[in-house]
Amino acid sequence: MTEALIHQTAENSNDSTTVTPVPATAQLSPADVEAAVFAIADRSRSAARKMAHANRAWKDRGLRAIGTALLERKDHILAANAKDVAAGRANGTRASMLDRLTLTEARIDALVKALENLATLPDPVGNVVRGQTLPNGLRLRQINVPMGVVAAIYEARPNVTVDIAGLALKSGNAVILRGGSAAAATNAALVIILRDALETVGLPADAVQTVDEFGRDGANALMRARGRVDVLIPRGGRDLIQSVVTNSSVPVIETGEGNVHIFLDSSADEEMAVDILLNAKTQRPSVCNTVETLLVHSGSTVLPAVAKALRAAGVTLHVDDRIRAALPAGVETVAATEEDWATEYMDLDLAVAMVDSLDDAVDHIRTWSTGHTEAILTNDLANAERFIADVDSAAVIVNASTRFTDGGELGLGAEVGISTQKLHARGPMGLTELTTTKWIVQGEGQTRG
Repeated sequence: MTEALIHQTAENSNDSTTVTPVPATAQLSPADVEAAVFAIADRSRSAARKMAHANRAWKDRGLRAIGTALLERKDHILAANAKDVAAGRANGTRASMLDRLTLTEARIDALVKALENLATLPDPVGNVVRGQTLPNGLRLRQINVPMGVVAAIYEARPNVTVDIAGLALKSGNAVILRGGSAAAATNAALVIILRDALETVGLPADAVQTVDEFGRDGANALMRARGRVDVLIPRGGRDLIQSVVTNSSVPVIETGEGNVHIFLDSSADEEMAVDILLNAKTQRPSVCNTVETLLVHSGSTVLPAVAKALRAAGVTLHVDDRIRAALPAGVETVAATEEDWATEYMDLDLAVAMVDSLDDAVDHIRTWSTGHTEAILTNDLANAERFIADVDSAAVIVNASTRFTDGGELGLGAEVGISTQKLHARGPMGLTELTTTKWIVQGEGQTRG
């Protein structure tokens, strides 16, 4: 784009294409970019104070207004997205990234449904975490309160723009978005629609802002906005996440890559194993809860059926020597290398290794896991309980697809990301994870002795 479009200056809330052009960011110095981003953050802080006072009914009206606007402007969104997808395809973007980048009518409908689900969920703000009356008569309550200003840096995932904005709205926060150049046209259209929808119900438009127009310099400035931004959440590949974790002075909730494992126990049923492995690998291979490594117990008899089904679905199997020897002739494979055990393919590839025991499977997972999701397929209750106890990941699943590690699937309405760290939030982050707490202490003149 030869000129950036700054959404804050939209002049007509009924026309989401009306924006005021500003000079390309290449003409701005890093100091100018930082000043502009800090000004956006200051406006977000002002909006956050207003959002913190909005009651549930008001916030739910905002969510439903956004849903209505997305449906009304669906053609506009799809046209903008088509430009991003065409540009990505011309630039040689891999298929898995193009899948994450692409919006369809069905995916927009799913976003609207997620917003409606959020509107039906309880408001976390004001929820009493715990409380008591002390012997001296002081009445204590610890309650959930909004974070304040939540920032998100993410790649080629325009659905995240709506998900994070909806979660931030319902939890009483303001949000600043950096969605990346690959989805620039789509995110620009979405942000203006979101802002216009908020204004129609009397909520501050500045509760949703973006720094996309400032490119990487804008992202770097956002990471330096400590005191203006309360928490920063990165979503994307390992390089993006580690860059934010390493360089941000703003507190970060780390969302991790998904090197996801499934352990096929010797007792697992063949039909169940085939169904779950196909779903976990092929239902949408470009997302972080897709299985990337299959560990097969040496006593299992279902490996041939599983391998044939996966190959028929177009999955490339990266196998160790023992797996290759156990497969019947005609099942095409490639030799696995050490790198395969650490790889998040996000594509139709699967690393496959043979292990001799549940302990060996757990050891492999401990060595290579990113702490996202691990699953066991078994008919042995004792093995299931041991797996649950011994595997230390954000989600541990028994006899179901790893694709269920998702905020929407787990009843959170949507998710801002899947945290693989252990402080504050772990696993899919929904409304409660975008709040913090404060203590309310009420007395009648008590003093400390």
